[in-house]
This record gives sequence, C-alpha cells and structure tokens, in this order.
Amino acid sequence: MRLLKFWALVVMIIVVLGLAACGGGDSDVRTQNYSTTLGQELKDLEEAYNKGIITEKQYKNAKEKLIEQRTDH
Repeated sequence: MRLLKFWALVVMIIVVLGLAACGGGDSDVRTQNYSTTLGQELKDLEEAYNKGIITEKQYKNAKEKLIEQRTDH
C-alpha cells in the first residue's frame, strides 16, 4: 500500500510539473495568422475611403496602423 501511495505521489508531481511548464512564462513570442493579405486590406481600406465611408484622417490613421501591425515583427 505504501508503494502505491509513493507512485501516486510521483505521478502527481510529474503532472504538476508538466502543467507548470506549459505556461510559457514571460516569453515575447508573437504570432499572427491573417486571413487576408496586407495588400487586400489596404485595397479595402482605400475603397472605404473612396466611397466616403471613412474620412481622409481615418483612412490615413488606419493605413498607418495597419502597415505598422503587419510589418513590425
């Protein structure tokens, strides 16, 4: 019976350590999966501006932010 308790404890420790290692800590790994290309997003943004859906200021700000997000790795 003591041996069974010992092995149960060993298994629990292994599980706890394994789960703790899954956290990743403070890693600064950023991955993004985009469903559209940067070019398509820019075309869509320009189209919204040309149709008067957004203002020139909104267009310029959104374009700058989009390019920064997609190219800053």
